[in-house]
Amino acid sequence: MLPLQPQAWGFFGHRLINRLAVFTLPPEMIGFYKTNIEYLTENATRPDSRRSVVPSEAARHFLDVDVYGDSALTKLPRSYADAVAKYGEDSLMKHGIVPWQVVRMKGQLTEAFRQRDADRILSLSADLGHYIADACVPLHTTHNYNGQLTGQRGIHGFWESRLPEILAANYDFFTGPAPYLDSPSKTIWATVARSNAAVDSVLRFEKELTSKFADHKKYGFEERNNQTVRVYSREFSREYHQRLTGQVERQMRLAQRLIGAFWYTCWVDAGQPDLDKLPKQPSLKEQQRLAQETKELRQVPPVVSPGHED
Repeated sequence: MLPLQPQAWGFFGHRLINRLAVFTLPPEMIGFYKTNIEYLTENATRPDSRRSVVPSEAARHFLDVDVYGDSALTKLPRSYADAVAKYGEDSLMKHGIVPWQVVRMKGQLTEAFRQRDADRILSLSADLGHYIADACVPLHTTHNYNGQLTGQRGIHGFWESRLPEILAANYDFFTGPAPYLDSPSKTIWATVARSNAAVDSVLRFEKELTSKFADHKKYGFEERNNQTVRVYSREFSREYHQRLTGQVERQMRLAQRLIGAFWYTCWVDAGQPDLDKLPKQPSLKEQQRLAQETKELRQVPPVVSPGHED
């Protein structure tokens, strides 16, 4: 019997968030994005697939705020170059770079819009959506990312994958139209701060609830891909969700709206190019690139890299 160990929001969560973000876009953008919604949905999880083979990938998904001491979120340099000068790149990669990664990709996607490069727009949009969603996860902002320091190992996948999988059908994902971001950098750093502020409740409520549940009540077993896996029981999951008063739903909705906002802001900053004149689907070259990348990910031996391990 194998433990269930999903990554990040899990395939379900990331794909759902990227997909729903498309519907926050204005009329000038939604045609191109909706035509390619399957690409954006399927490739929402590609950054997670790269984690085991690309040494620099893992750090792009998180930021260990607590290792930088008190008031870290006001003291950390917003410029990545300044952060490297202050802490060294090895230290930054060890403790995560997600807000800097989002800002860097914002610039890349803006340039792709300027160049009217449809393939690159789609590829960058899918990846950027993944990193923004990760920044909305409280446990992506702490060194105790899986409860391993507090005897709560497994809480990572529980919060961000198990709860959405069994409860998202009842979530309200209406967010209204994506807004233009006057300061994308301030926005993503504020998002990390909001996520980090929730870490205490994420850990505390699970620990309190665990003290009231016998082990055989807290966990159960389900069949996944012809394997029996150990999971948090539905009863425990629902009570935890109630204690969090909709926190997971709020963070998923935030991620959805932010992804749309970053896509929209990149398009505006690029001069609002006419997306209706772009190819309606990924080019054959892009399809071949994805197929080759998938093949290589299956063949290359996993690498050991610093970062959160689910």
